[in-house]
Amino acid sequence: MSKLASGSAALEITSDPADDAVALSQLETRLPPLLSVIAGMVDLTGFFNLGHIFTAHVTGNLVVAAADAVHGGPFNVAQALAIPVFMLAVAAAWLIAEASRRRGVSLARLLLLVQFLLLVVLLIFSVITKPSADPDGLRAGVAVMIAVAAIACQYALLRLALPKVVSTAVMTGNLTNAVLSLMDVLKNWRTLPPADAGRLRQSLHLLVGFLFGCVVATPAVAMLHDWAWSLPAALSGAAIALSAEK
Repeated sequence: MSKLASGSAALEITSDPADDAVALSQLETRLPPLLSVIAGMVDLTGFFNLGHIFTAHVTGNLVVAAADAVHGGPFNVAQALAIPVFMLAVAAAWLIAEASRRRGVSLARLLLLVQFLLLVVLLIFSVITKPSADPDGLRAGVAVMIAVAAIACQYALLRLALPKVVSTAVMTGNLTNAVLSLMDVLKNWRTLPPADAGRLRQSLHLLVGFLFGCVVATPAVAMLHDWAWSLPAALSGAAIALSAEK
């Protein structure tokens, strides 16, 4: 047997499926609230610094673009490009997953690293070029596309590596889950089944996380301007560290 084959066999022996399942379950519990904070920061920072474009709630740009069209506002190229760029970034994340042949926690770490690198690039680009000075200009458009790609990576991460986790960037579904679960509690004051109670906790954690990200990003944008991107970049690095914990 070749050394390469021996090494592969050793890896298969030392990899415990039970341990992998436990690590994945822990990551599904601990990581999403942090990702929702990052999404909230990216969305608000992009909205105020980059011409009122949603960088996390990407489909919201359709509403803004339609409103501008109705009121005769100027056509924003970045708004039009945000959705196809998002789609391309999700496809790129899928290709990375296929090429790496990683699954579960290992794939989550890889895609978290990609998101971190994109946010660092966004921070460096913003500090050097200062796109917030011209929110409708080319530099702001480039920054929007980088931010959209970073959030697309987060969406892909959930779908490919943590499929049990609901969205950490679009809060409509989480708000719906929370309200329906609370209504079930109020009905006859009954206790929720464990599955429903877990869904309620997760939805509330993600809602609070996203709101917290927005609240923190608001003064950061006012005081730091283009440096405000350092906050989601730093939290993205913390997400990588969290995924590496045993």
